[in-house]
Amino acid sequence: MSIFFALMKRDLQIAYRRRSEYVISFMFLIIIISIFALATRGHDAKILSTIGPGILWSSALLATLLSLEQLFRQDYDDGTLEQIIVSQHPTALMVLAKLIVHWLVTGLPLILLFPVLALMVSVPDKVYWVLFITLLIGTPILSFVGAIGLALTVGLSRGGLMLAILLIPLYIPTFLFGLGAVAKAADGLDYMPNIMMLLGIFILWFSLAPILTATALKISLR
Repeated sequence: MSIFFALMKRDLQIAYRRRSEYVISFMFLIIIISIFALATRGHDAKILSTIGPGILWSSALLATLLSLEQLFRQDYDDGTLEQIIVSQHPTALMVLAKLIVHWLVTGLPLILLFPVLALMVSVPDKVYWVLFITLLIGTPILSFVGAIGLALTVGLSRGGLMLAILLIPLYIPTFLFGLGAVAKAADGLDYMPNIMMLLGIFILWFSLAPILTATALKISLR
């Protein structure tokens, strides 16, 4: 586990030195939310409160896609990624360390600023905590699934479009259960089955994503 925490510390230090790139991704999220809020606030306030959860989920997805390239790109360019794969340490464990760091610098800021973002899009009180929980569970899934697609395209010079095509279908179940829980809460229905399904998806990808990502990296670097 020493290499696990050492890699996490290294990636956190790199993320801090390159914090401007992550700030740009997060500012993009803020801009999207602000545009939707300004475009609908002058009309019926119920429209904004109805589509607010969808805006936050879509913004989180776009911000994740923008920041995914930073997950492996620098390590691929300087040869560190090859050293990770050929080292004696389990590749999946080291990939997991990188995935956790990616969520810490992309998903966690969204969670911490959720009260402000929810206020911007007028999230109703009755779905406030449900939306918070779905984003808390769902944002790591975005990073886990995204890493698999990125590992398959890391060797391509322009893999951004292909990456999006690969990932969108895999993100659909997460969106369906996450936003479904919010919709049920808004209607006063039992939303716990959706939360449990979303938690199950999280456990599934938490277990499989490091292994699948490590395998995809080995295939891409052959």
